[in-house]
Formats: sequence, structure tokens, C-alpha cells
Amino acid sequence: MASPFIEIEVEGRTVKVTNPDKVFFPEAGVTKRELVEYYVRVGEGARRGMFERPVNLQRRPDGVHGEEIFQKRFPAKRPDWIRTVTVRFPSGRTAETLCVTHVADLAYSANLGTIDFHPWPVRAADVEHPDELRIDIDPQPGTGFEHAREVAFVAREVLDELGMTGFPKTSGGRGVHIAVRIEPRWSFTEVRYSAIAFAREVERRAPKLATTAWWKEERGERVFIDFNQNARDRTIVAAYSVRSRPHAPVSAPLTWEELQDADPLDFDIRTMPARFAEAGDVHAAIDEHAYALDELLEWYNRDPRDMPYPPNYPKMPGEPKRVQPSKARGSRA
Repeated sequence: MASPFIEIEVEGRTVKVTNPDKVFFPEAGVTKRELVEYYVRVGEGARRGMFERPVNLQRRPDGVHGEEIFQKRFPAKRPDWIRTVTVRFPSGRTAETLCVTHVADLAYSANLGTIDFHPWPVRAADVEHPDELRIDIDPQPGTGFEHAREVAFVAREVLDELGMTGFPKTSGGRGVHIAVRIEPRWSFTEVRYSAIAFAREVERRAPKLATTAWWKEERGERVFIDFNQNARDRTIVAAYSVRSRPHAPVSAPLTWEELQDADPLDFDIRTMPARFAEAGDVHAAIDEHAYALDELLEWYNRDPRDMPYPPNYPKMPGEPKRVQPSKARGSRA
């Protein structure tokens, strides 16, 4: 027997939603139809954050408690209005990845069971030069959102002194992300160097609160600034993306004023559409200006110590050994 379905119109395109009453978030009582409709209702803002970017999909076709599929290659069988873009991974292999241009792209992907969207920091026109510097503020055990918020405001001080504007959002968990549009004329390596230099400056100003230590055993109860989120093929969750967690939280764009007393638990798949209808996209100005990285690269060149890459990366030139400090000490004993 064919599965039940409905069809919804999204900006002149028809999207078929199969099994619309299937419960995707049992604790919140959210169905697949609600998930699809959510991405339509906040579509203008969600599309802006992902527009013409390669996007990886975090799918759970059986709902939030089902099997997770982290999909980089978009299905070959797709509507003719959906675009793809070729990206290259650190291994040298390539893939045809979703390139978001329409709100209907998001609705169609949600029907495939996509809950989380993970855009690359590049545009389809130039996939080798990022146009976004990503500041990922990640609480460690013993710290929480309130500590991430403190680090975010230190980061804002640094951005202000650099003459840059950053756009903050909740991660959908305990963290904070800050996006900074940059001119697309630096390589992934140079953007990552800039992120390292920026993170070191934040750490210098708040050493008891923030850390750039890659190895968890060295972080202590401090907030980690994950510079490696700027490496090739690393992604962070998109603005307005739902997260694959039981209460269906959302990565919520905020103003800096809102961040001062925001509670990430206030932003979920049910509350965000009403907020969006009332306030619109508070990050609507994000594409108005792109910044240069010259000063951050100067900072890095003053202290050109590289940091370890993620473990799935090939060994990179100038990279230190990927050995935990405690194990490295043990090997010398």
C-alpha cells in the first residue's frame, strides 16, 4: 500500500510530504509535517544563511531517536529545480552536495528526514575560498551556556577592535556561534590561521574562562573556541536549523542585546516561527559587508604555531604531532 502523503506549495514549487503524521520528536509531539512546515515558515531566514552554499544533511528518517545518516552526497533522483555543487574533501575525493537556492529545497530535504542542515562556509561560485569566518564557542564539562555567553562578549570586543561585525546565534545546545562575513580571497588554511589567531586573543583576554587547547585533557573547566570549524569540510549547524534532540531545539539567530539574557531553551520548532513572524530575520544585514583578514593573519604570523587538525585529516604541513600531551610525555619516559 502506498504511503499517505500531502502536497504543499512553496514559492510556486510543489513539495510532496510522505507520511506527514509520522512523529519525529515524540517528547515534543512534533510530526514530520510540522518539521517540513517549520522550514517553510522560517524559510526566508534559513535560506539566507545557506544561500548558494554546499550543505550537508543530518537525516533521521525514522525521527529523532532513529538511525542517523550524515549525508554529504545529495540523491541523484531529485526535482530539476534543486541545484548541487561539487565540493572537494581533505582526502581529495569529491561529492555533489545540495546547493540551497530555494525555500523548497529545505522543505524537500526535510521530507527526506533531514532535521539538521550543515552549510559549508563557501559559495557555489568559489568553493575554494571561504566567505565566512566561524567562531564556535563550545562549553566543556563544568561550564554551560552562561560561560559561552561571557566568551562571546569577549569575542565581540575583539571584533569591534578589528572593525568587524559578528552575528551571534545559539548552537541549539549550550554553545554560541558567531558568523563574520569575509572577502572570499583567502584559502581554507589562511582562514583557519585567522581563526586560531582570533581564538588566541580571546584566550589571552579571558584565560580563566576560554581556551584554545585542542586536547580535552588540557581544557579544564573552560570554554573551548573551536578554530578547526574553519578547516575544509568542517561545518556548523545553520541558522534556524532544528537540532536532532528530543525537545526539537533550534539554532536561533540573536542580536547582541538579546544574547545578554537569552535562554537557549526558549527557542524551538514551535516558538521560532512566531518569533520570526514578529521580528523577521535579525541577521538580515549579514551580507551587507565582508571584511578582510589581513590583520588577523598578521597576528598569526607573529605567533605562527599551528594547531592539530581533526583526526580524519591527512597530515598537514607545519602541523604538530597529533598525540595527546599525556601520551607524548609517557613515550619520553
